[in-house]
Amino acid sequence: MKTNILLAGGYHKALSVGESLLQKGCQVTIVNADKRDCERLAETEGFKIIWGDASKEFILKEAQAAKMDIVIAMAPRDEDNFVICQICKKIYRVPKVVALLNDPKKTAFFYQMGIDRVVCAIGAITNIIEEQALMEKMTTMLPLTNGKINVLEIPILEQAGFEYTKLKDMNLPKDAIIGCIVRGEHSIIPGGDTMLMTGDIVILIVNGEVKEEVVEIFTGGKK
Repeated sequence: MKTNILLAGGYHKALSVGESLLQKGCQVTIVNADKRDCERLAETEGFKIIWGDASKEFILKEAQAAKMDIVIAMAPRDEDNFVICQICKKIYRVPKVVALLNDPKKTAFFYQMGIDRVVCAIGAITNIIEEQALMEKMTTMLPLTNGKINVLEIPILEQAGFEYTKLKDMNLPKDAIIGCIVRGEHSIIPGGDTMLMTGDIVILIVNGEVKEEVVEIFTGGKK
């Protein structure tokens, strides 16, 4: 069965992402408020196009949001993307909603409001730089045998139940190290008594063999 994905808002990003998803065998629906953009998007075979404002509930209903596996909100305005994700998550019970974000200061708030994944170009660039710096430091502490060391970026969601949990109480495998916690605009080099907060993004360096176990722990599946 094909994965149903709704791209809500935007033209250039929607076109690029949509074409990539089609190649992966996904069913792609695109909502766009500009009639001319819709006409151009419709030239790509395989897209289902809906003309309208994706931040309006009745437009998302027309786009059959309730049948989507993933909704990616990619409108130009952060406020619109927030509304799109909230409608899809709370009204249409979409399993996974993703928001594109222009302002990295809003990242923690978006996560706190239940959005599953927030993608921020500025934040992504910053994280790449931070991860590279961490990896350079960690090579003197962990052997990179056969490239089995991974850097993970995991958001702390409210449903995981880790609010105010101290890192020393996390019961992580010995081959996992927390290198940094991103909290809003601040990067924290943690100690054992550092407490997790909803909206934090935890950057870990892990042996590939324990990667799935670590993800399960931080998402609340294993404690």
